[in-house]
Amino acid sequence: MKMAAVTTDPILRARGLHKSYGALKVLHDVDLDVFPGEALGIVGPNGAGKTTLFGALAGSFPLTSGQIAFAGHDLTGTRAPDRCRLGIARSHQVPRPFLGMSVFENVHVAARAGAGLGEAEATGRAAEVLRRTGLGPLANRPAAALGLLDRKRLEVARALATGPQLILLDEIGGGLTEAELGQLVDLIQSLQDGGITIVWIEHILHALLRVVTRLICMAEGRILAEGDPRDVMANADVQRAYLGSSPE
Repeated sequence: MKMAAVTTDPILRARGLHKSYGALKVLHDVDLDVFPGEALGIVGPNGAGKTTLFGALAGSFPLTSGQIAFAGHDLTGTRAPDRCRLGIARSHQVPRPFLGMSVFENVHVAARAGAGLGEAEATGRAAEVLRRTGLGPLANRPAAALGLLDRKRLEVARALATGPQLILLDEIGGGLTEAELGQLVDLIQSLQDGGITIVWIEHILHALLRVVTRLICMAEGRILAEGDPRDVMANADVQRAYLGSSPE
């Protein structure tokens, strides 16, 4: 496992995040620091608030309260497109390509709209991203014709085309065979090797633990434990909340 980058200044800092839908409280006073170049994993049972946390970081909806800063910018109240332009990209649990477009066109649109690049620069960015993600041979294939692994690669490619400093990966490993999962993990590891900071929500622990340098467990909208992945997974409270058991 790679060691986390040594730094004292987080690239992303969140403080006191609360999100409520009426009487339903989904996030409770969440504090989070993410450091440049690290791969941070987030685990927890269904309903723990993990995807809501991603939505809050990406700007998909307004927080009830709390503050988020990224790369020296106060993001509180900023919209998702603005956060994307500043360097935060995300993937979704269920891939959302433009099915009527080709693979290349999907990535080109992300470079144009997400990064604000001109036509020529976006074309070059798209070609490079397709090479990095192994999608080059499929550039002219309709997105609707892709299998699940290639749709997930395309989801990563579209995020990568925006030129992010930070990528939020939401349960991207679901539904793949072990062989396919291995290929996807290799791709994610290559992103971190290339200097991109990663925050990854995942239920498939053995895949997650191949990449992450630090782990957070959430439960009931709160951070239950964080630290070295092995220590977090050995924590009795984590095992009760996430695995449904505790060590003897």
